[in-house]
Amino acid sequence: MPHTLPNAFAKNFLGHSPVWYKKAIIAFLIINPLILFTLGPFIAGWVLIAEFIFTLAMALRCYPLQPGGLLAIEAVALGMTTPENVYHEALVNFPVILLLMFMVAGIYFMKDLLLFVFTKLLINVKSKLALSLLFSIAAALLSAFLDALTVTAVLISVGVGFYSVYHKVVSSGHYEPEHHDTSDDSKMEDHQREDLEEFRSFLRSLIMHGAVGTALGGVCTLVGEPQNLLIAKYVGWDDFIKFFSMMAPVTMPVLVAGLLTVVVLEKTKWFGYGHTLPDSVRHILEDFAAKEAKNMNKKHKAQLIIQAIGALILVLGLAFHIAEVGLIGLLVIVFLTAFNGYTEEHQIGHAFEEALPFTALLVVFFAVVAVIHEQHLFSPVTNWVLSLEPSAQPGMFFLANGILSMISDNVFVATVYISEVAQVFEKGEISREHFETLSVAINTGTNLPSVATPNGQAAFLFLLTSALAPLIRLSYGRMVIMAFPYTIVLTLVGFIGVSNYEYYSNATCNEIVSATNISEPTAPEKVNSELHICVNKFPELEKLIVK
Repeated sequence: MPHTLPNAFAKNFLGHSPVWYKKAIIAFLIINPLILFTLGPFIAGWVLIAEFIFTLAMALRCYPLQPGGLLAIEAVALGMTTPENVYHEALVNFPVILLLMFMVAGIYFMKDLLLFVFTKLLINVKSKLALSLLFSIAAALLSAFLDALTVTAVLISVGVGFYSVYHKVVSSGHYEPEHHDTSDDSKMEDHQREDLEEFRSFLRSLIMHGAVGTALGGVCTLVGEPQNLLIAKYVGWDDFIKFFSMMAPVTMPVLVAGLLTVVVLEKTKWFGYGHTLPDSVRHILEDFAAKEAKNMNKKHKAQLIIQAIGALILVLGLAFHIAEVGLIGLLVIVFLTAFNGYTEEHQIGHAFEEALPFTALLVVFFAVVAVIHEQHLFSPVTNWVLSLEPSAQPGMFFLANGILSMISDNVFVATVYISEVAQVFEKGEISREHFETLSVAINTGTNLPSVATPNGQAAFLFLLTSALAPLIRLSYGRMVIMAFPYTIVLTLVGFIGVSNYEYYSNATCNEIVSATNISEPTAPEKVNSELHICVNKFPELEKLIVK
């Protein structure tokens, strides 16, 4: 117990965080005004970004909301941005906030179904390589038609479910305790601890394969990531097929390279991959599945059927975009709680425990983004890239967007760059074809290299700050290490694809034009799908597309 009031304040500040961490945050708060008034807002802005990334890196020591929030509040107080700008950033990203508030809670009410399905999958697919590819491909497909945050919420729910089942059994001997503390390993024997560590490594690799899979699929389609839709509006690719075909020369080779990376990592066991499911864990999960099947009554079966219907509503609602993603999540919550008998407030409240702290953290992050915007921290990079030779610009835009997305928000980076390029195009300084190529570079640049860090993508940040991360020891540093091979492969293949994009597009279009009689009312079926790529370059081809 602290003996003096100052000691009590010091003890309470950031709770159980290490003393050195508390001192570091206090030091940041003291030096920031000094840097601002001596070196100026530009340098102070970059220092703020570094400090905020530090709080994310220490997420397992202290949830980033409190230290990051203090830094953001200080930035507003010092005039580096305004409350109005923070509100504007939050308002622009309101669909993401709405998604987190309701979609993640909707997934919570499907956890029994998810655990049932994925337990069957885990038990029946014995090959770790096959399971890893399955997780990656499933995450990519779902992210292409749904959204990465929703898919990540599913991965988190499945991971927590698996871990909880095993931890309950080895700690208490049965599956029943509702309030079991999954963070307490004190009741385990030494050999059980070894199996637990292997199980953690197994889950880490599966979850990371799935998380990167969300990026592989999300970059491909109009609805895969928030910035995709934004870029499409600027360029006029408002059709699902058109957007996919314009991105395909880059995204399809990247997808193949990403899946090959899964195979290489599982075979070589580099960077923390390749760990298999211990036999003891498999036996426990098999016993759990058998017991659940034996004890399943009509009420439980009815609940699973309702959850399956809810999942179908979710998929169809997102695939056909009947409403904002968050509103579809609210629809799922109402449906599942009504038909499965969750009618008390405290029963429903548990569903929001996972998402709302992260939602608050995301708004704090938008405050840092507001500082970036107001202080024009990225402007030097933008101006430099636009000063290069046109042939070098696509590759440099890809790299610049990728690097800045690693340290900032990829949606924000895409917003800044596509608006800058659109202004240059409107002034007549670049051609329509070059504008499209740069748009492809911006989209792929913000989606692919950004897997390097948790703050690069909202889905990765959500995973880092989720309840699963401390259970499987998935820290910021470990995520960076495990994402590193993917970062290298996706960046390299994406850079090559973007750098050669104009050549590919021109070659394809010229081939189509030479092989097609422009006067004919229809085009050969073999080139019909490729005409979508070339319509903007050769408007006369529009009439050749078979309707």
